[in-house]
Parts: sequence; structure tokens; C-alpha cells
Amino acid sequence: MFDLSFLYFQWLFPIVVTLHNLEEAIWLPAWSQTAGKWHAKVGKREFRFAVLVLTVLAYGLTYLSWSNGPESVWSYLNCGYILAMLLNVFLPHVAATIALRRPCPGIWTAVACNLPINSLLLYLAFHDQWITGKTFLIFAPFTVAGIALSIPLLFFIGKQLPTIKRRNSSRSC
Repeated sequence: MFDLSFLYFQWLFPIVVTLHNLEEAIWLPAWSQTAGKWHAKVGKREFRFAVLVLTVLAYGLTYLSWSNGPESVWSYLNCGYILAMLLNVFLPHVAATIALRRPCPGIWTAVACNLPINSLLLYLAFHDQWITGKTFLIFAPFTVAGIALSIPLLFFIGKQLPTIKRRNSSRSC
């Protein structure tokens, strides 16, 4: 029989983070150049570095949650990250799309994947008693704030990384 439990379904989280971050990695750097107050101008290198780190974090926290089980610190951190990605659907994606009257990069996966899957995951986490409300109320704000505050730092680090120069493929005699 099909088991709809947080234990197994939490692995959907890093998958939807990957899809969402790929959508943004492709289109957001160019879009940010004209986004005004909705997003600081960001280059491809620093943006892609940041989303790579955040994607790896999603896989790492999911693994630690899955392997350490219910009510572990890792499960609360993972669910906090799930909440952060759920909130990210509305601010900035939906809000920027409405305000700018044009799609914000990430809007499609935010609405089609992050919204339903992350809502289901948080429901299952509470239903299966993987997390409790009282402890989640302590962890969630710190996790959401930590992720939000890490983004400018990751942009800064990504901007400092050396550029990999491509070799000229045409050779002269």
C-alpha cells in the first residue's frame, strides 16, 4: 500500500528546491537588472553560487532529518527551511509578479511545485508528529531568518570566487 508519510515524502523537498533554483538560476540574474526594489542587481556567478549552496543545504538537511528521525534538531531545521520556501512563494515571487505585471523568475515552480508540495510536507510533518507546534514556533523564525540573511552573504562570497576563463578552442598554426 502507498504510504503517505513525512518520512519518505520529505525527499520531495530538495527536489522542488532544485527545480525552483534551476528556474531562477537561468532567468533571475538578467531579470534582476530591471527589477527595481524587488531584487538587487545580481550577476550570474554570485547568484548561481548562492542557489547551489542553498540547494545542497536542502539535500543535507533532508538527509539529516530522514536519518535522525522525528523531533530531532535536523527535522526542525528542515521543516523551517520548508516553511522558508513556502513563504518565498508569496514574497517575493507572487508579490513581484503582481507589482511588476510580468512574471518573476521562479514564479512557475513556486506556484506549481513549492506551494502544494511544501504545504503537504508541513501538514505531514505535524500529522505524523515529526515536529510539534511549540518547538517549531521556536525553530521556524530563526531558520527562516537565517536563510534570508545568508543570501546576501552567499552573493558576496560568490562574487569573490575567481572567474574560470574558457580556453579559446580555435588554435592557430
